[in-house]
Amino acid sequence: MRNLFNFIAKHYFFFLFVLLQVIAFTLIVQNHFYHRSAFVNSANFLSGSIYQSRTNIAEYFALRSINEELAARNNELMSMLPGTYLKTDRQIFTFNDTLHRKQFSYINARVINNTVQNRNNYITLDKGRLHGIKPDMGVILPNGVIGIVKEVSANFSAVLSFLHSDIQVSARHKKSNHLGTVFWEGYNYQKATMLYIPPHVELQIGDSINTSGFSHIFPQDILIGTISDFEIRRGDNFYTIEIDLDVDFNNLTYVNVVKSIYRSELIQLEESARQL
Repeated sequence: MRNLFNFIAKHYFFFLFVLLQVIAFTLIVQNHFYHRSAFVNSANFLSGSIYQSRTNIAEYFALRSINEELAARNNELMSMLPGTYLKTDRQIFTFNDTLHRKQFSYINARVINNTVQNRNNYITLDKGRLHGIKPDMGVILPNGVIGIVKEVSANFSAVLSFLHSDIQVSARHKKSNHLGTVFWEGYNYQKATMLYIPPHVELQIGDSINTSGFSHIFPQDILIGTISDFEIRRGDNFYTIEIDLDVDFNNLTYVNVVKSIYRSELIQLEESARQL
């Protein structure tokens, strides 16, 4: 211990210089937008590369389950194609709807880092700006909302998980079509809370809660979860609803990043309407 103190005392000018450099660098990053953005992108690239290497090793030992998951997902997507045939007792009808335009497109991405134990959790994806991903895009699975893209670098994306205090999702009670807001309270990654459903609505355990589509980030009718409990607390005018999330956030592998084709146009229109 004495030798350590002697070494520090002998080279204290060097340690003081390093400390001042760290403080100066921190102040520059915090107070200058360009430097902060450059630092975030560099950090995303470095951490993304590390996470991707680690995930590649882990996935090598789980290729069979991953392939089964992808095959099941492909079957689900194929069943939604407009060219699917509907067989009846007398005829075969082809679904060929020319009245609807495509509103969303999807980018498949792999989860290379994920947390569930924090109050504010993040997810890292293996695709970024070069793959068409931008901030504020939604991230989903067929059975749930995963989060919203926060930052992107050339090859990676940082996502605010649904398990984050800043995420609130516009949702509806499927049976009644009434709107509310779903968010995570920070305790159990398998549970969420829904507010603003009025007391005259008839609720039942097991009722589905889906996305409303009103945010222009997530498509309509993506399942969020099912009601596990509900009550009207003293002094409240709405239900407080507990939801069992359908997604296992502790077991994410592949996700879909949502590109809302008309989002910019819709937002611009709504902002113009507010100014009238």
